[in-house]
Amino acid sequence: MDKAQFVELVKEKGGYKSKNEAETAIKAFTEAVTSALASKEEVSLVGFGMFEAVLQKGKTGTVPGTDRSYTTEDKMAPKFKPGKGLKDSVAASK
Repeated sequence: MDKAQFVELVKEKGGYKSKNEAETAIKAFTEAVTSALASKEEVSLVGFGMFEAVLQKGKTGTVPGTDRSYTTEDKMAPKFKPGKGLKDSVAASK
């Protein structure tokens, strides 16, 4: 599903009058989650899931076919943990 199809689905499910209103709602949601994660806060939506920022440790590896090695630095990464309601809905749709 691409963005246009998702906007249309949100318009139908949310009862919005126009695609513009649905797109504004989606944009507001994604910006709010992004802002919270950048502040290292968790966003928990009961039944849907939890968005959180976790520390991803740096790694050391070698470049295949050469003797060179590389290291990556620690960084914060977004993580989504689905809730029971979401898991059950997806499992029931097979």
